[in-house]
Amino acid sequence: MQVEGIYVPIITPFEDDLSIDYDAYGEVIDWQLENGTHGIIVGGSTGEFFSLSDEERKRQLEFAARRIDGRAPLVAGVNDLLPDRIYEHTQIAKDAGADALLVAAPPYILPSQKELVGHVLKIDRIADLPIILYNYPGRTGVNMEEEFLERVAQSKNVVCIKESSGDVDRMHMLAREFPQLQLSCGAEHQVLEFFAWGATSWVSVVANFFPVESRRFYEIAVVDGDFVTGRKIMKALLPLMLCLEMGGKFLQSVKYACELMDRPGGDVRGPLKPMKKELRREVFQIVHTAKTTLQSILAEKD
Repeated sequence: MQVEGIYVPIITPFEDDLSIDYDAYGEVIDWQLENGTHGIIVGGSTGEFFSLSDEERKRQLEFAARRIDGRAPLVAGVNDLLPDRIYEHTQIAKDAGADALLVAAPPYILPSQKELVGHVLKIDRIADLPIILYNYPGRTGVNMEEEFLERVAQSKNVVCIKESSGDVDRMHMLAREFPQLQLSCGAEHQVLEFFAWGATSWVSVVANFFPVESRRFYEIAVVDGDFVTGRKIMKALLPLMLCLEMGGKFLQSVKYACELMDRPGGDVRGPLKPMKKELRREVFQIVHTAKTTLQSILAEKD
C-alpha cells in the first residue's frame, strides 16, 4: 500500500444529547472526498475514539466504510487501553472492509520494545492488512525505538509510520535508517520538515476544516518540490497549528474551526469542557487570518 497525500483523522460530530450525529458524520466524509482528500482515518484521537463505547466504534467504522464505498482508502484506528479490545477492534476493522490499520502502543501499560513487537505482530496476524505505525510517546508513554522498528519492519504489512513525537532527530533517523517504512507527518507544526525529509503523507488535523489548502500544500511541496511556496504556506499555517497544539483545548478548537468553515463541529464529550470565550476569540482570529493568507498564496501560485 502506498500511503501518499493527505489522510484526515476526521472528527465525530455529536447530537445535542452527545450521541453520534450520523447525518453530519456522512457530510464530513463526503465533503472531505469532494475536496480531494486522499484517505480517511476513523477511530483516531481527533475522532474522540476514547470517549466512544465499543458498539459506537463498531457502528461508526461500518458506517464510514459504507459511505466511503471505495472512493478513498479507509484507515481504522484500533487503539485502546485494553489489549484484548484492540484485537477485537482489529477483527471488526477487517470485517468492515478497512484498507489499513493505525496502530499505536497501548497507553499506560508501558510495554518493553520486545513486548510491543509481539503486540503489533499479533494485530498483523489477526488482520493481514497494511499497518501504519503511530508513534506518539506523549500519549502512550512509549517510544517505538530502533529495536522495535527493525523487527516489525520485516513484516510486509508494516508499511508506514506516523511520527508524532515532535523529535526532529527521530525524523532524521527514520528517513535514514528505515527507508522501507513510508514516513508520514503526525506533528502539525513540523509538516514542512517532514516533506523535506521525504514524507509521503501528512495525517492532517487542519484538513478537517482546510482540506483543499492541506492538499495543495502537499502537492506544492511534495509533488512539485516547490519549497519556496511551501515555506510561505507553512508560515501562514504555523500560528494556527501552534494554537491547536498549545492552546490546551485541542479537540474543542478543531471542532470550533470546523464550525467557522460552516462544517459540522459541535461539542465534545466529558470530561472535556467547552472553550472559554478568550480562546474562542483567539481561534476565530487565527483561523480567518490563515484562511485569507492561504487563499492569497494559492491564488498567486495557481
